[in-house]
Amino acid sequence: MPLSKPSFSIYTLGCKLNQLESEALADALCREGFQLLPWGTGEGAVPADLLLINTCTVTSMAEQKARRMIRKSLRENPEASVIVTGCYAQLERAAIETLDSGSSGGKRLFVVPGDAKSALLELPRFLTAAGAESGSGNLSALIEAWFKAEAGAAVIRADAFRFVPGDFSSHSRGFLKIQDGCDNHCAYCRVTLARGPSVSLPAEKALADLKALEEKGYREAVLTGVNISQYCDEGGRDLGGLLEYLLAGTQEIRIRLSSLEPDGLSEDLVQTLAHQRLRPHFHLSVQSGSPLILGRMGRAYGPEDVEKAAGRLRDIKTDPFLACDIITGFPGETAAEFEKTCEICRRIGFAWIHAFPYSRRPGTAAWSFKNPVSERDAAERVSALLRLAKQGRREYISRWIGKEVEAIVEGGDEKDAPLLQATSENYLKLLLDSPYTQGTVPAPGTLLRCRIRGQAADPFDAAAEIVG
Repeated sequence: MPLSKPSFSIYTLGCKLNQLESEALADALCREGFQLLPWGTGEGAVPADLLLINTCTVTSMAEQKARRMIRKSLRENPEASVIVTGCYAQLERAAIETLDSGSSGGKRLFVVPGDAKSALLELPRFLTAAGAESGSGNLSALIEAWFKAEAGAAVIRADAFRFVPGDFSSHSRGFLKIQDGCDNHCAYCRVTLARGPSVSLPAEKALADLKALEEKGYREAVLTGVNISQYCDEGGRDLGGLLEYLLAGTQEIRIRLSSLEPDGLSEDLVQTLAHQRLRPHFHLSVQSGSPLILGRMGRAYGPEDVEKAAGRLRDIKTDPFLACDIITGFPGETAAEFEKTCEICRRIGFAWIHAFPYSRRPGTAAWSFKNPVSERDAAERVSALLRLAKQGRREYISRWIGKEVEAIVEGGDEKDAPLLQATSENYLKLLLDSPYTQGTVPAPGTLLRCRIRGQAADPFDAAAEIVG
């Protein structure tokens, strides 16, 4: 009986950009007949032949998690080949390679730097041509041959915009990478060291990719990048200009944006964001409400700019979902400076706050900063912000009870009909009561009209009913 193509699993750490790039890698493997298995290690898990780990370097905790997952994968999957890529692999390749020291049956761990990640899109065709088969025992040898022939020549920055999945295996919405890298060089951030300076996808290519998603039936696409506020193509078109161009060239597909910089909301961009096909969900990269701390971080705005940005977004959309990122425990952040962050969060009334303790990162300006905050104090401040986040979420949901929203179906099981899961246009996780019977449950990606009925238990935000 002939052997089948190898199976694979992907584990992704970090941002939506990493998620998109993992989706593209999965799509490339599936198109060559490789079988995608859910990620799992340990007892009871179905072992995959190939494990890909897409890493992050934003915090030391993300790097620790990556190391634990690499060790666990090698230990609990002794027959599997393991490929590690992403931002952590870009900056700490040699350290990661030492994690394979316990292997005795030949090389099984392969590290592809983040700036050569797109070279992995060529790996599936190489393995197919080389006759890779599940259980044959030659997968690692074939990957090593590819690695020597291809990956070694791809250490220069590859095309950052080759990650365009034909299909998304883990998302009901489409994702489109329009930007990579960052020019800010904030004092705390290591990502710019891994991703390099800002680069932008040409608007014509962005439109072609978005139209392709629309033609495939995707009703919503998320535009993502490291810092999409820095989008600027070779013709000088900025983010607002790109959005106008995309809206003019498409018919129905809705557009959702990833994080925006508070000082990046030009008048033209704000007016474009008012378009009905732009989702009323905005995430501001705030980091602190203290002028002193923002200055030490190297951020180019003050708290007044954050409040102005929130006000302008609320002027153009009816009660949009506003979220933010906050880093607390930054060197020099006293209790009084932290209270300024809490005050601005309360005044703005964010619907969610992504709070992180400051993580000291090698190679950044803040690495040598004095007046560190204790881990205990930083953790307590994160907890305080999380309480504010939960309160803001409850208050936001309560304002939408009885109102109608569009929503994208995320999943549903005909065995469990009439229950469906969906994400609303304003980014609420909905549990839907459905009039559908077994055999007619809407597929993931379906666009529905819903009425929000009330709060729901975790992991959902609200219960809703379908109205059209």
